Amino acid sequence: MEKVNVAVVGCGNISGIYLENLTQRFHNVKVYAISDLIEENVQAKSRQFGIERIMTFEEIIADPQVQIVLNLTTPPLHYPLCKRALEAGKNVYVEKPLSLKYEDGKELVALAEKKGMLLGCAPDTFLGAGLQTCRQVIEAGILGDIIGATAFMVCHGHESWHPGPEFYYKKGGGPMFDMGPYYLTALVNLVGPVESVSGMTAVSFPTRTITSQPKYGQIIEVEVPTHVNGLLRFKNGAIGNIITSFDVWGSELPRIEIYGSRGSMIVPDPNCFDGEVKIKQYFDGEFHNYPLITENSANSRGIGVSDMARALLTGEKDFRASCKRGLHVLEIMEKIHESSDQHREIFLESTCEKSVPLR
Repeated sequence: MEKVNVAVVGCGNISGIYLENLTQRFHNVKVYAISDLIEENVQAKSRQFGIERIMTFEEIIADPQVQIVLNLTTPPLHYPLCKRALEAGKNVYVEKPLSLKYEDGKELVALAEKKGMLLGCAPDTFLGAGLQTCRQVIEAGILGDIIGATAFMVCHGHESWHPGPEFYYKKGGGPMFDMGPYYLTALVNLVGPVESVSGMTAVSFPTRTITSQPKYGQIIEVEVPTHVNGLLRFKNGAIGNIITSFDVWGSELPRIEIYGSRGSMIVPDPNCFDGEVKIKQYFDGEFHNYPLITENSANSRGIGVSDMARALLTGEKDFRASCKRGLHVLEIMEKIHESSDQHREIFLESTCEKSVPLR
């Protein structure tokens, strides 16, 4: 089978599952090289996955054998590294979010189009068995016309387990930019693009104390809203809301619910590829499970990269984890925060199409 050469930039926590799947599961890609500023990270991944070629970022974007640059660096580096890779004529797939600012994301999308390159953006969890099954339920008309949706991601932050949690409370961080991409990507692919948003935000705890190692006891000054509530007006007329929070000690709320004229659906965790899909039609007494329809129920991170490789190998320009969807999600998140600051509803500039369902 013909393979597309992928160079992985960033060998931190999330790289493990990507490298596992790209080397063992998805057969249309080859991990050509890996790169990281921390030597011990790149050496560990080299040994674990048998990847011999270790390169600098500059060497990667100059190498004509590299076809896709997979950017798994921290969010502040998404924009500058993606821009340099695109300028060098490389196709790029980047972890979420596309960038920290909508204007920077828009520049990346325009640059990719100008250079004739593909630009993809995580998350690709919407291609998992759970969310693809939900998509089939909606398109089969089982719920009728979609009239509303709600999403909840609430916890008490990352300082109790993450080895370097400071970023999550600094500019560009916060619960919406950290976890919102999973939930909003799921909603956009199930309900459709969003037309306008309204938001309210708060900082409930101005400081955070790290209780994880190796920074136990350090104090973090919180710079971003940590409780974010957004209202979503979808282009099809449905009304939704999303709550993301690092201020909640516990909750039994569902992850996502979709409401239709003929029934309701409980959607599984959009940060995962599997989960239970439950539906209750107007004639049912209670919710019941709906069987999953695809094989992608295991952790399939990297399936978006593989789908981009498929597009390159077939000469297509259309692939599912596209930058236009990533840009739309980025604008939704940014404008929810701006709406709170400005006390008004904000209409969005961007839009996107629903991705084609997996066969």
